[in-house]
Amino acid sequence: MALAMEISTMAQAMQLHARLLKSGQEDPTHFQNLSKLFTFSALSPSGDLTYARHILTNLRTPNSYYYNTMIRAYSDSPDPTRSITLFLSMHCRREQPGVVVPGPDKFTYPFVLKACSKLRNTQMGKQIHGLILKSGLISDRYVNNALIHMYAGCGDSGLALKVFDEMSERDVVSWTSMIDGFVDNNRPIEAIKLFELMMESGVDPNEATLVSVLRACADTGALRIGEKVHSFVKEKDLSMKANVGTALIDMYAKCGCIDDARRVFDETMDKDVYAWTAMISGLASHGLSEEAMEHFELMKSCNVKPDERTMTAVLSACRNAGWIGKGLYHIRSMKKYKLRPTIQHYGCIVDTFVRAGQLDEAEQFIRKMMPIDPDVVLWRTLLWGCKVHGDVERSKRLLKDVELLKMDSRDCGSYVLLGNVYAATGNWKEKAKMRELMNQRGLVKTPGSSRIEIDGNIHEFTAGDSRHVEAEHIYAKLDEMEQNVRREGYDPKVSEVLLEIDDDEKASQLLHHSEKLAVSFGLIRTDPGTVIRIVKNLRSCEDCHSFMKLISKLYQREIIIRDRIRYHHFKDGECSCGDRW
Repeated sequence: MALAMEISTMAQAMQLHARLLKSGQEDPTHFQNLSKLFTFSALSPSGDLTYARHILTNLRTPNSYYYNTMIRAYSDSPDPTRSITLFLSMHCRREQPGVVVPGPDKFTYPFVLKACSKLRNTQMGKQIHGLILKSGLISDRYVNNALIHMYAGCGDSGLALKVFDEMSERDVVSWTSMIDGFVDNNRPIEAIKLFELMMESGVDPNEATLVSVLRACADTGALRIGEKVHSFVKEKDLSMKANVGTALIDMYAKCGCIDDARRVFDETMDKDVYAWTAMISGLASHGLSEEAMEHFELMKSCNVKPDERTMTAVLSACRNAGWIGKGLYHIRSMKKYKLRPTIQHYGCIVDTFVRAGQLDEAEQFIRKMMPIDPDVVLWRTLLWGCKVHGDVERSKRLLKDVELLKMDSRDCGSYVLLGNVYAATGNWKEKAKMRELMNQRGLVKTPGSSRIEIDGNIHEFTAGDSRHVEAEHIYAKLDEMEQNVRREGYDPKVSEVLLEIDDDEKASQLLHHSEKLAVSFGLIRTDPGTVIRIVKNLRSCEDCHSFMKLISKLYQREIIIRDRIRYHHFKDGECSCGDRW
């Protein structure tokens, strides 16, 4: 029988299988054709894993290729557990007398480790690591790269780094896997440092490396490092590729440089949905909602279909502009694109109502108009609105429902917000209960922190931080700043501090918020007229917002702060958010 034609459907694969069974193994092309149809069944998007497994099971003496291909196929499937099960079966059967089963090789382990990563099963990954040590393959670079990826994917970047450090020879995949692991595990500063070490070691990054380090720059606001990466991209002529272009757009937007993001977007060839979404999201988060919507319309005219993330960006633009009607229109229009709104999309609508002070509408939307159950974040958004808009009665009613505590006993943010709402209503006893509940459940409030990049180095501050080597100068500058803004009419919003302490202590706490320390450091270490860029992990408080407006006017500085929700461009005493945040 001649070698079969290209297989494109399972019907063709089964026809070939029938011919093979009929012709028998005497045909010289039998095994070549069998391998061909098995590979199609296992790995093709049009294949059939059950059929592939049937072929494997009925082989008298399957070689390692068949086992590895099946393990690989299962690791890429919705149920990676089957990859591990087949691997263990292969390993155990091999030790049975009279049974001929190939042993795992350097191709087997990376596939099964990928399954462990997808399942976040560190314990199984460690056991397989032990088998690798026994097999003598621990020096294999391909296997080590898979171990790094597995440990990082399971959330243990420490063990991933241990494997990386013990490698005698590393390639670009080794470096990229470790950098990517740091970024995925919220260690972006270490990712940037490792990238710099990689460059010093003479290893040229590939596109995947660049995308990972640009993600780290975006997370930390490391603009100078991001610009160096962009220069490398230009030198290697990679900037026109959509994945690198998208990462650059996202980096510049998140570092507060929306004009640079626009330029990269315009230079990017063959823009896919990710590039368009990055640009729309960047514009929306900078408060440029009209332009974001123009890009959305242009995207559709280019026959690029929006996805769920695109619609989140569109709804964020509506939220930041206060467009309730447009937001409702766009969430309903998702059906046109065969998209089903998720909790994130509904959350944008609720937040839009809340920011506009329409708390009745927000609550009715949650209770009656959403086709899916609300999560803890939606209730928290409404409760936050009650606090901001002074709706004491509604907050008391929501607190009686105890919706937040019923839904997620491990959610620290809910306890903090509930405690703050109780404090705002003067109920200090209930606030103390919230703190006690947090202690009992081992929950710790996420501390507010702010990062600023100076001369390519990231400096991080927390509230009341005195660890910085220039702390004495920072606090002296901050005292000077406070005196100046008070002369301009600044009055600390002590109501923001929900503790039973006197107003002077409250004012002192407000003054030492992390973004104020970062701005003070920025004023000390940068030349007059330089833009100060800060990344904050929480939403800015009202006091810091008022303070920054005055500082931008008095010191003639543009201050760009990215908080958890959006960007604030402070200039000449005004903010780009129009005090809507």
